Amino acid sequence: MKKLLMILALAISATACTRIETGEVGVRLNASKQIEGAELLAGSWNQNIIGEILTFPVKDVTINIDNKTPMTADNSALADFDITAIYNIQPAMVSELYSTKSKGFHYQEKAGGDTYLMFNYLVTTVNNAAYKVVRQYKALEVADNRQAIEQKILAEVQNSLKEAKLDTAISFNMVQVRNVLPNAEILKSATDYVRSQNELKVKENEIKIAEAEAKRMQMLSNNSEQSVKFMNAQATLNISEAIKAGKVQTIVVPSNMTSLMIQK
Repeated sequence: MKKLLMILALAISATACTRIETGEVGVRLNASKQIEGAELLAGSWNQNIIGEILTFPVKDVTINIDNKTPMTADNSALADFDITAIYNIQPAMVSELYSTKSKGFHYQEKAGGDTYLMFNYLVTTVNNAAYKVVRQYKALEVADNRQAIEQKILAEVQNSLKEAKLDTAISFNMVQVRNVLPNAEILKSATDYVRSQNELKVKENEIKIAEAEAKRMQMLSNNSEQSVKFMNAQATLNISEAIKAGKVQTIVVPSNMTSLMIQK
């Protein structure tokens, strides 16, 4: 009987304890829902028969913001814009953040589940920063400037945290732009522009070919005319030499001769 009671007591004690997992910090709430004592660190077992244990992930908390349509510099809304951000909570600041900040700033997975401190607050802050930064770029420039946009969003959020005096409690570490998609109208305009540029290049090339061919034909024509003149001059010279030598019985009159003077 004693053995059975001992086993039962151990079972009850095990189920009545909460273990703080790696990457988490816990706090104990008393019957009045007030925080009692200091933060409970990872690895510790804490009884929850009296009071309640809340757990808060504090390391590498991920925020995914999807299906956003921020406006660009050319007044065109992106069809899709997805980003991921990561932040950490300083373990020693868990109690203060939970007790002094609006409950709406935090996110709880479900009843009895983990509470993500400042999660909703940072979703809004990151989203606002993203809209502000994207506005600095034209629709077709956003995808090519992902790295610059990521750094600017990161700086905007860090500055916001500093202004709100939250920079010592929250460490905002990374922003990644996962997807960028301009709207269909912008994509169509870009496609039409590229096609027209290609067509223009083809026409410019055709003009250059035609000009080169015209120059070639002109050169051939000039060479032909010069050749004919040379041949006529050579023929006239040959006839003249032949007449002098008495080898020609028939007088050949050049076509451009207008008169012929015969002296006796």
